[in-house]
Amino acid sequence: MTTATASRDASFDWPLAYQAESLVRDFISAFLAKNSAAQSLAKDLSEKTGTDFLEWVDHFTLTPDHELELRDAGFVNEPVQTPIGHKVFFHPRAMLPRIVLRPGGSEGSEPSKLAIRPESVVDFVARHQLSGKIQGVFGNRLRETTISVENGCTFSAIERLACRDFVEPATAPGFAAAVIAVRELWRSRKRDFPNDADGVRHAFGLQQEAIDQVGADVACDLFFAEERAYWELRNQAGRIQKRRQDLFGLGWGNHDHHTFRSSRRFFADLVTFLENFGFTKRERYYAGAEAGWGAQILEHAVTGITVFADVDLMPEDTEIDFSRQRLAEAPVLRTVGLWCALHGDSFLQAGMHHLEARFEFENLRAQLADEGVTTMNPFSNFDFLKQAFTQGETWPVNPLRVERLLQRGLITKEQATKFLEEGAVGSHLENLQRRGGFKGFNQKSVSVIIEATDPRAVHAASH
Repeated sequence: MTTATASRDASFDWPLAYQAESLVRDFISAFLAKNSAAQSLAKDLSEKTGTDFLEWVDHFTLTPDHELELRDAGFVNEPVQTPIGHKVFFHPRAMLPRIVLRPGGSEGSEPSKLAIRPESVVDFVARHQLSGKIQGVFGNRLRETTISVENGCTFSAIERLACRDFVEPATAPGFAAAVIAVRELWRSRKRDFPNDADGVRHAFGLQQEAIDQVGADVACDLFFAEERAYWELRNQAGRIQKRRQDLFGLGWGNHDHHTFRSSRRFFADLVTFLENFGFTKRERYYAGAEAGWGAQILEHAVTGITVFADVDLMPEDTEIDFSRQRLAEAPVLRTVGLWCALHGDSFLQAGMHHLEARFEFENLRAQLADEGVTTMNPFSNFDFLKQAFTQGETWPVNPLRVERLLQRGLITKEQATKFLEEGAVGSHLENLQRRGGFKGFNQKSVSVIIEATDPRAVHAASH
């Protein structure tokens, strides 16, 4: 469909799982009808955060007699750790909540338990003034609290630290202290070095230290939490939406994917860095000579984090695995290359180009407009995939970077003057809505928005 030209691997031609989504929504609706606290929260999330309750659902329970129905919709058994008598089902080709089959897991079509997944269960408890005890102490990779029990239906909030199991994984003594240490390590990471290669080496060194302390999965989860926080510092729309979600103690639990822009020089390093965390490669886009960009999409199975890593590509690069083979400097800068040249790589100084989270598309547009946040025209507008950037945050540009570009003939004097006087577009929040559990992207649409956010095009459009 949308990725057939992007990857030779048919497994990344993602289907539309409308049958599975419809089934899941029916079960969730049945639960909401029985639990007023969940129903009230679902209403608030739509009206006050522009998000769909389904996107926050971690899992719900059913009785084992629903197994054939789930399998018919594409769900399969997931081999994770569970209490005795429990089986977990997930959809390997769609973005949908998991379902736990267990005795007493439902009454007909009404799940007996449903759990949502905020970033921090402590924040959620504080915001909602819950009195129940949190199961699991700080440093546990699985923590949960009951929100309400009504009509035999238990509504809970669950926090996962790189954990897909349903029982607490064993950890070494001192693990909680190691989690704190690794959080501080990533938060205090030095990003800006006179020589970017030193910055890359420094990041790899910290990564090994983090993995040694808490393992690759947890180190990954903690790294991306800090990357989101760094991006927020440089994106007003992100701060506004985060505040709206934090009013309900949710954080960025609805994140969809994280976009890292990279220079050609360090793209292979970025991919290796992600693979060290345990990411696996998904689609690889070859947008072609005219578009001038490519991307490697990677997914981390344990944390659920997806990365969209993009880079300038020359026509000859489409014949190689550019995610593995180091790319030579190019004679021209396309959109991604110019952004990195002006601001630094996402891996280093700049941070993410944008964070994408899942929302109710039109709802969020209207709500952000009330907050003074302008949204650009949609660049994907399908029933199964809607995407739009908020208006780009303008960042000041280091004069030394502009001078280097000018000396190399990569920008004109007029462009240099405008960048120095007015800055250049830096980052966005992306409003994204998926239906049918669709996991993929639309290459043509991405090409359109990449071209539209080229700093040179933005300046030309505003003058």
